[in-house]
This record gives sequence, structure tokens and C-alpha cells, in this order.
Amino acid sequence: LPPVAGRLERWQSYRSVDSLEQRRGITIHHPRYPVIPGVGMSIAPVLLYAASVLYVRRLMAAGIAFDGIDAHYLYPDGVAAIWLGQRFNLPVVITARGSDVTQLSTHAVPRGFIRLAMRKADALIAVSAALKQAMIGLGANAAKITVLRNGVDTRLFRPRDRAAPRRALGLSRPTLVSVGLLIERKGHHRTIEAMRLLPGFDLLIAGEGPERGRLERLIARLGLGDRVRLLGARPHDCLPELYEAADAMILASSREGWANVLLESMACGTPVIASNIWGNPEVVQSPECGLIFEPNTPEAIAEAVQRLFRNLPSRSATRAYAERFSWDETTAGQLAIFRRVTAGGHRQDACLGATCCASLGGAHA
Repeated sequence: LPPVAGRLERWQSYRSVDSLEQRRGITIHHPRYPVIPGVGMSIAPVLLYAASVLYVRRLMAAGIAFDGIDAHYLYPDGVAAIWLGQRFNLPVVITARGSDVTQLSTHAVPRGFIRLAMRKADALIAVSAALKQAMIGLGANAAKITVLRNGVDTRLFRPRDRAAPRRALGLSRPTLVSVGLLIERKGHHRTIEAMRLLPGFDLLIAGEGPERGRLERLIARLGLGDRVRLLGARPHDCLPELYEAADAMILASSREGWANVLLESMACGTPVIASNIWGNPEVVQSPECGLIFEPNTPEAIAEAVQRLFRNLPSRSATRAYAERFSWDETTAGQLAIFRRVTAGGHRQDACLGATCCASLGGAHA
């Protein structure tokens, strides 16, 4: 889309994504394809496939031989991956990550495509047991689904000195933090409303999105401008300092597959307070890491904060809990699946999986 103001700014911002980047020594291609506001989601798999097939052909012509396709999000990426697999005779593994199952499947056109992708995929991965059950409810073959939960980088997210980040942020009172896109399903509005009942606390919200204006007006209307701050988007490697500065992290989402922010906060030693939805109870299972609240209301959030702070776990205990969630088990599970689906005549000495379909969102979406 050309640069325009107003409601199309979100789509226009996609133009800033580089078509090629290097990340940790891996070359990543971002195929460009049209996004049409209003109708684009219904035809996104077709447009993504058309753009991706050109990239794959070009890479194959350059001598790169793929053994399989590893797609993340059932829609639109997984659907496009299925068509790429059929076009190039490659096995396809699709990981369902959350909103593809919990949100997009509620719409008729995406739901039909999602069912197609689950039926045609050689293997399916769910990031939580709750998500697996939802996939089965949509018609997926249970035997085809493996639960491989997300992990956390315990080297990046680790306890550090809290004084410096708290001083930099000007914090003196007990502080809560909420991290995530500023969209309705993340529940930031509920957390802000809960602050009326928590006069002794400050709240920091890190993230950007279309709900920012609404949240700013809510903060002003409730007279919370001196205790609630919207920090905007923060680079991923800057999040540890934010978690360290906080005394607890709040996630009031209405939908989550497996929320990475919960483990990131715990790994920094900061306990969490999370809504009782989807994969959250699978992450928060012990008092030393935090607690689950329900119903998902401002009153329940405030009560949960007060309950946690009456018996706040030590930061070392919270960190020890998070250390159980390394990436080792997940990585081993993925490799086992890749080896299984590529065993039928595909080379085992090359790359076991090639991510040919880039997600429209990220791990924190």
C-alpha cells in the first residue's frame, strides 16, 4: 500500500519489512504480497502462496534442495505451505500457535482453509494441550498432533540488578508490567481498570497497536495518568530490564495459545498473574511462579494482585521454576518430527526443515 494516513497505516507499515535479512546466521526471505484491507484475510493464502512459490523456485534454481516445509500458524501460512508442498512434492509440518485456532477459525472462510491445512499436513504441532483439543474440535486427527510447548531463552532472560532499571524508569512504588500488542484480546483495558482498585501500585505497559488511543483515553478518564504508563514497543532484547524493574507481570488476555511473556518474566525472577484461558494454566502451575485468576475482570485482577503480594514468592524460586522450560525438549521433539516426515526418500543430510512461509505475526502476537 502507498503511504497514507488514517485507518490504513497498519497495512502501510508492512512496507518497511526488509525482503531479506540475516538473523543468527540464518538467511530469511520475506516474500512480498498484496494485503487488501477488508477482504485481504479471505484471500491471503492464495496471495502468500503466489509470492512464496517464486522464492522457492529461485532458491531451488540456485541449488538449494529442501527436505520439507516447516510452517507456523495454520492460516494463512499453513495453507500456503500445503500448496507449496503439493507443488514441490515436499512434506509439510504446521505449528498452530494460538490465534489461528482460537480466533481466525471463528470465520467461515479461514475455518474451511484451516481444516484443509490440518487434513493435508504430514504432521501438526500444538504449543499447548488446550490448543490441541481445540484443533481436534475443528476436525484434526488427534494422532497427527504433537504438543511441543514454547520454551524460554534463560541466557537472555535472567535475573539482573533491579536497581538500575527501576531508577531509569523512575519507580518507587510496587510495579506491575504488562507486555503485548495493544489489541483488545490482550486485555490491557481490564488491567488498567483494575488499577483503580490498586492505589499503591504503578503499571507499565509495553507494546504498540491499534488500541493505543482507546487506552490513552481510558487512562485519562480514570485519572490514572500518574500511575499508568504506555511505553510503546520495546525491542525483544530490552524486555529483560523491564521484567526486572517490575514486581509482577500481568497477562489478562482472552485468547492465548502459549504466552511467551509468562516464561520470559519468570526467567527474570518476576512472578506472573494470568487469566485462566487456553494455555495459561499449563504455564502457571505452582505458587512460586505466580497465580491464575478468574473471571477475567478488573475486580478479579485486582484481587489476584493483592493475593500474590500477601505471599510474594522469592525471585530465586520463580527463576528456578522457569528453568524447567528450556528449549531442549521442544527442539528434540521438532527434530524427531522432521526426521519422520522426511524419511520417505528425502535427503537426511541436508536441512531437515525449511521455513518457506513466514508468519504475519510474531511469537509475542
